[in-house]
Amino acid sequence: MTSHAQSLPASMLSAGPTVLREVGALGLLTWPALDASGAQAAVTARSGGVSSGPYASLNLSLSVGDDPANVLENRRRLAAGFGARLADFVFAGQVHGAGVRVVSEADRGSGAFSLEDTIPATDALVTSAPGVVLAILTADCVPIVLHDPVVGVLACVHAGWRGTVARVSAAAVAAMQTLGSRPADVIAGIGPAIAPARYQVGPDVHQAVTQAFSPAPFIQPDSVPDRWRLDLWAANRFVLTEAGVPDPQIHVTDTPTGPTEPPGPSFFSDRAARPCGRLALIARLRTGGNQ
Repeated sequence: MTSHAQSLPASMLSAGPTVLREVGALGLLTWPALDASGAQAAVTARSGGVSSGPYASLNLSLSVGDDPANVLENRRRLAAGFGARLADFVFAGQVHGAGVRVVSEADRGSGAFSLEDTIPATDALVTSAPGVVLAILTADCVPIVLHDPVVGVLACVHAGWRGTVARVSAAAVAAMQTLGSRPADVIAGIGPAIAPARYQVGPDVHQAVTQAFSPAPFIQPDSVPDRWRLDLWAANRFVLTEAGVPDPQIHVTDTPTGPTEPPGPSFFSDRAARPCGRLALIARLRTGGNQ
């Protein structure tokens, strides 16, 4: 984190294995374990932007109906708070699948200023280039960052229920291996997503999950007939351990998207309000860090 980052008061500081920091007007959720491993990674809270209405205030998506000029200003503010340029960012064109793209310095700026040059049909980005800032967007789906500090390889993953069933995070681990990474060396951070208590799903999702995973303890019957509650955090933790990432190296936040009790930092939730903005998971390798 940049030198002007200020921690929030102690009552708002810790969310399990994550810490919420103020960087100017921005709220950034970070993982101390990833800070220590040599990756700079954060998930954006809603504060600190210029968007209004349902997009207030730090909407980072160009595809949800917000004023593009506001989105670009929000992205510039985020880049400045991250100590980067917006031209360093690479955005994924997410399709709720298991597509992975390895990106390099030549891809910097892709999707940063318009949708036309976003990396297409991709739900996970992987890089070994320290100058690249990886970016994925969510609003209930699971944002996941993966870092191998031994060889210096980084990934950002978007996993909704479809991506989880398709094991997109395992696909990202496999792509990291093509760059010399070993799953046993990977440090994982799992960010704000819809809480299991709020994520009611129907028979189609139940069938897909139980066919993909056996057993599937992360989907449980709801009190409503033919409805289930799905724990996307636990499901993606399972996928990562199945892919060879040691469980103690997987750090899952306690902070959900949507309303919180008591009221605290807010993260966009598509189920709580439509239309709504999108948060971003952004990450890069630190130059001269522990890589």
